[in-house]
Amino acid sequence: MDGPMTPDSHPSEWTPDQIRRRAAELGPWFHNMQLKGVWTAPDHFLGDYPAAKWRCYADALPHDLRGKTVLDIGCNGGFFSLEMKRRGADRVLGIDFDEDYLAQARFAADVEGLDIEFRRLSVYDVARLGERFDIVFFIGVFYHLRHPLLALDLVHEHVARDLVVFQSLQRGTTEIAPVAADYDFSETAHFDDPGYPRMHFIEHRYAHDPTNWWAPNRACTEAMLRSAGFEILNRPEEETYLCRRVARSDKEYGAVYPAQGMHA
Repeated sequence: MDGPMTPDSHPSEWTPDQIRRRAAELGPWFHNMQLKGVWTAPDHFLGDYPAAKWRCYADALPHDLRGKTVLDIGCNGGFFSLEMKRRGADRVLGIDFDEDYLAQARFAADVEGLDIEFRRLSVYDVARLGERFDIVFFIGVFYHLRHPLLALDLVHEHVARDLVVFQSLQRGTTEIAPVAADYDFSETAHFDDPGYPRMHFIEHRYAHDPTNWWAPNRACTEAMLRSAGFEILNRPEEETYLCRRVARSDKEYGAVYPAQGMHA
């Protein structure tokens, strides 16, 4: 076949050479996946990523997802969307704001023969979906957001029905200091405890990436999940959490988006 392959010119059955060629056209890839034996990013700096991470917690989710719906926020090249559809989920929707990633994800699903919908949408606009999902993946997105807690609040308010698989880059100590429910204004020592929840702000770049804005420590990650209304069920991998959506104790506490008037 001469010339670049287009979304409208894909074959019904992909050959390894066609897969390799189209994957190169769609690169670079952050998700290094095997599509019918062909790696999408054979020189990936993290190697077999994200599969190497996924194997650490794949058993934390049911292997039979028939009757379930899945939302993959920040789906990137579609790795997790494909894994969930392979487990038989009735509906899988992957969203991302990057059209290049969406093109990769659609290509991967087509090669694997999986019926998955991919849509361009920001996590800040998930209310537009108008539905809740049994499982929400929120992997590798949190620390790229300018407003990460808002994003968690919106996931809770609009799209999470039950389980959430969450992952974030973490830096700092893994120790978790005990935190009181309240402190007097004059008490400040706890803020200097390395195990106190803290979020490191990255003004410029980290790992040569200008979209890395935050690096929470472990205590901060877990505190923010609880604050947003997610019960942590377990931590099957160092930076990954399986959570369950729970009701907030304070109905007035949540995402200030869209802005809501305050009652006197």
